[in-house]
Amino acid sequence: MEIKRNILLNPGPSTTTDTVKMAQLVPDICPREREFASKMKGLRADLLRIVHADPAEYTSVLFCGSGTINLDVCLNSLLPAGKKALIVNNGAYSTRAADICRYYGLPYIDMKFPIDRLPDLAAVEKALKDDPDIYIVYTTHNETGTGLLNPIRELGEIAHRYGAIFITDTTSSLAMRPIDVQKDNIDFCMASAQKGIMAMTGLSFIIGKKTEIEKSAEYPKRSYYCNLFRQYDYFEKTGEMHFTPPVQTVYAAIQGLKEYFEEGEEAKWARHTRVMNAIREGVDELGFREFLPREIQSGLVSAVLYPDDLNWDFGKVHDYCYERGYTIYPGKVAGSGMFRLCALGAIDEEDIHAFFRVFRAALVNCGVQIPVIYNK
Repeated sequence: MEIKRNILLNPGPSTTTDTVKMAQLVPDICPREREFASKMKGLRADLLRIVHADPAEYTSVLFCGSGTINLDVCLNSLLPAGKKALIVNNGAYSTRAADICRYYGLPYIDMKFPIDRLPDLAAVEKALKDDPDIYIVYTTHNETGTGLLNPIRELGEIAHRYGAIFITDTTSSLAMRPIDVQKDNIDFCMASAQKGIMAMTGLSFIIGKKTEIEKSAEYPKRSYYCNLFRQYDYFEKTGEMHFTPPVQTVYAAIQGLKEYFEEGEEAKWARHTRVMNAIREGVDELGFREFLPREIQSGLVSAVLYPDDLNWDFGKVHDYCYERGYTIYPGKVAGSGMFRLCALGAIDEEDIHAFFRVFRAALVNCGVQIPVIYNK
């Protein structure tokens, strides 16, 4: 089967290999068969390997849904009665965690920092020192709206020093940037299949400490479907998801993991780095500016500011590129005109060089001056 290859430079879902796509073409199977349960058992074990998690201490739990389901599950399931969550918030996805707490009526502290800066670790520590009711410290690893990389190892160490657990949203970094849950002081991290493991949407997973999940069995029940202990316990007893899993998506994820380990952690991160370097070279050559200084970027997202050119029209530029097989994505910062170019997926630097030839042509087609202009 010949499948058109599109280059997705959006922050997920990512470009996939044909072998991942074809992995979904399997005989129909009831997901309650032992054969399928054995597939999920291997998948769950492989997810631990990605983040170097000790299977005696950590487990992985699968859910149907996009990455946001993981935020929902962790926050509503892992907060004991009478305790608080501290949200270290410097971006759109940490703000989403604060929104989840508000929707559930969970006690939380929304510790806001500028979206273009790293969090003040001394302020985080002071909050924990001053409030012994804080049980969860939460942040986003790679703030995908801007590409900012938060200092998770340091935040986790501070949390543990004050008896709190550390949860980090690694949706847009896991299986790309190397992560070691023990060294990085992570109690819980999470992702979904369509990002780092370059599979399909609809399957998400949480990797976390068994002891904390088991303790949460006694916590207030805030959701029927999105309860971490409930799903974990069902996996442990039956090997199955509590409710119907996305069967074909699971097969694609298994293939994606196979290809992840074939490429290798270091080689894969080196490839993503090549892609980002090619993106930065193209951005610089055309005269664009980025929202963040590169020293605090994750190396996976370039948030590029719109130029001050009356002929600039993101929609027209997007459509020109899209018609030729390249997808770019608008920004995620209120009040700031920007678009994002991401180094996710089954792509390499030659794909980026080809993209910038098309992108340059799009600018010319729209009458945008090159190099692009900024008034300040």
